[in-house]
Amino acid sequence: MKAGIDMGVVSSAPGGQAALLDLEELLATRLLVQGNSGSGKSHLLRRLLEQSASLVQQAVIDPEGDFVTLADKFGHVVVDASRSEGDIQRIAARVRQHRVSVVLSLEGLDAEAQMRCAAAFLGGLFDADRDYWYPMLVVVDEAQLFAPAAAGEVSDEARKVSLGAMTNLMCRGRKRGLAGIIATQRLAKLAKNVAAEASNFLMGRTFLDIDMARAADLLGMERRQAEMFRDLERGHFVALGPALSRRPLPIRIGAVETSTRTGTFKLMPLPEQPKEDARDLIFKAGEDEVAARPAMPRRAPPPPAPSTNDLLAQLARTKAAAAPEPQGPEVTEETKAEREAALDAILREILDDPEAAFRTVAVLYQDFLVRCRIRRVSGKPLNLPAFRRRLAVARAGVDTARAEGTEWDRAVAFAADLEEDIQGVYLLIARAAMEGAPCPPDGEIARACGSRSPGRARRLIAYMETRNIVVTRNDPRGLRIIALPDLGWETGPGDPNAFEEPPAGEGRDLFAMG
Repeated sequence: MKAGIDMGVVSSAPGGQAALLDLEELLATRLLVQGNSGSGKSHLLRRLLEQSASLVQQAVIDPEGDFVTLADKFGHVVVDASRSEGDIQRIAARVRQHRVSVVLSLEGLDAEAQMRCAAAFLGGLFDADRDYWYPMLVVVDEAQLFAPAAAGEVSDEARKVSLGAMTNLMCRGRKRGLAGIIATQRLAKLAKNVAAEASNFLMGRTFLDIDMARAADLLGMERRQAEMFRDLERGHFVALGPALSRRPLPIRIGAVETSTRTGTFKLMPLPEQPKEDARDLIFKAGEDEVAARPAMPRRAPPPPAPSTNDLLAQLARTKAAAAPEPQGPEVTEETKAEREAALDAILREILDDPEAAFRTVAVLYQDFLVRCRIRRVSGKPLNLPAFRRRLAVARAGVDTARAEGTEWDRAVAFAADLEEDIQGVYLLIARAAMEGAPCPPDGEIARACGSRSPGRARRLIAYMETRNIVVTRNDPRGLRIIALPDLGWETGPGDPNAFEEPPAGEGRDLFAMG
């Protein structure tokens, strides 16, 4: 189906020629909108969303809550981001399955929480099963918040997951039906690998030389023509791209049917009142005010909270300075076994949390160190590489006694040379093969790699098969068998669709199935 979206009129054409955006081409080529605050970016996005609402599914990542008014007229469902990341990811999967247009409102969250929620939502859209790869517009307003060009005040982990999700949307989203539409105030603040994937551009008013030069380069204009971006009026943009125009084309965005909740601020005359009355209004409490409380002295803002690593290091220094620990008893096989049992117990306790499978290794490692301190586990704490290996073994469901066996050592040694995201999957399959158990289902494999998507599990198995790490085949009943050529092992027949994760919070979710 070919559809032209009416974005407004061509400024340079007499007679008000319509500026049409080819929706089908946009789905394949993505869009970047740039303009300073007040240039009309949000108005442009709203016009695009309104004109295409009846033609294609939409998802809006809205950091300021400006687009929630689309729900009243066009039926978008507003998703409040005050949920866990797991809930956000599950909602995103159902959004793709049921083809519901939504607005993810991030209003009220701090910058880091916004980045984590947006990353979880984009991850849920991206990891949806192949059967639900319907075409979808994914609009991200203020994209520089979620794909910053440089590190800011947020943690490196939050920036990494958010930037990775935005990169997936713009680089690999097309094959999954996701068309990224990103808007930013400054191109210089937006990560280059995200901006470079857009083939359509709408450039609005901007004043800084570096941003004007980048905008001119993207539009194929000469540097001396870059000055024109300072003269653009509000709502006027220069368009270029296969979905818009093959040559730079000035357009004026048309009117919209909905508005933001705050509206546009207008000048209002100040109230006329004598100077003494104004003083009384400020310095005297009104009749409707609560009785004045004594003024509290101003305090200096508290220092930023120290990180977990800093706290642990400080505790260790304090304890050492107060009283050096006496020389511990000689390490024996018995004390070593007790330590290993304690570490295994802590790992099992962490992994008993249903959300632990979907947290990053860095977060789990910090939790592990804190629990080791609380339990007073003797010996030097595990470093991060050792923790990764032990975590992969624990996720595979292998206890310490079996892990010490010669056969299992071969599997662990081979997995150590694989990429980190498939080590847990390989060990899970190796454990089933070593025990002669049925092949793990797709849902269990997905949890081993930190995902809820069975589709991702199938893609990982296919990737491992292309590298000759595993070999898959089906028995006469259609059950899957996975062989590990390097170990000479093979799982029993198993149904890949046997695993079903129970729905979380059934009955309280807007998108709960059933």
